[in-house]
Amino acid sequence: MLGITQGLTEFAPVSSSGHLILVPWLFGWTIVNNEALNKTFDVALHMGTLIGALIYFRSDVALYLAAWVRSIRQRAVRTADERLAWLLILGTIPGAIAGVLFESVIEDKLGQPWLIAVMLAVGGIVLYFVDTRCRADRVLTDLRTKDAAIIGVAQAVALQPGVSRSGITITAARALGVERESAARFSFLLSLPIIAGAGLFKAVGLVGTGFQGYGSQFFWGFVASAISGYLVIAFLLSYLRRHNLTVFVIYRLAVAALVFIVIITGFRSATI
Repeated sequence: MLGITQGLTEFAPVSSSGHLILVPWLFGWTIVNNEALNKTFDVALHMGTLIGALIYFRSDVALYLAAWVRSIRQRAVRTADERLAWLLILGTIPGAIAGVLFESVIEDKLGQPWLIAVMLAVGGIVLYFVDTRCRADRVLTDLRTKDAAIIGVAQAVALQPGVSRSGITITAARALGVERESAARFSFLLSLPIIAGAGLFKAVGLVGTGFQGYGSQFFWGFVASAISGYLVIAFLLSYLRRHNLTVFVIYRLAVAALVFIVIITGFRSATI
């Protein structure tokens, strides 16, 4: 269930990190209270969605990686593919720096259910107004250095659970006038080095932890997140060619309302 949750929410603008905290919290699953195991399992789930995304975007990754290497060799940026490859690298930098500097603060202070609910609601409202009021006349090839920097800074803000990495980067791109499918595609491609880097960083630090007897659970969580992540990417890119993002706004507000109801009724504590 957590593997599917990760796969469904990593690329949809609804916050996978928030859902990976809220689902165990809501159902009372004790994995959320085992810090070492929870971190290791989180790495496995994110690696699953990374594999699913790499399979879907295998042609894009090969194209932009080759363009980046070619640009370095010729010491110039001569094509649209080469420029976009460098923009993806530029957009990754703010999130990578923020992740390294504030990892402990994020994990220790910012993962409380009540705060996640607030971020889901606020992010949903911002997404709605930006998506419905901003123009949509730019595509990937229209992106420039300033655009990538703005979207990259937005991605860094998504380290707060509940904000949603894809949600805030799509919002930033839409605010810059990028049409929905291109905004989503750039957001998804931008996520690949961040997910890979974060996973590797955490994995190195957790080598000594191991699977603690949960090897099969880790495996199936990995598989479930990879398959569901792949399917969600394919669905979203098709869906956004014809529809706006309102359905995700409604979902975010509904989940936020559910969390507050659960807290107010005393079914679960507002904190973990």
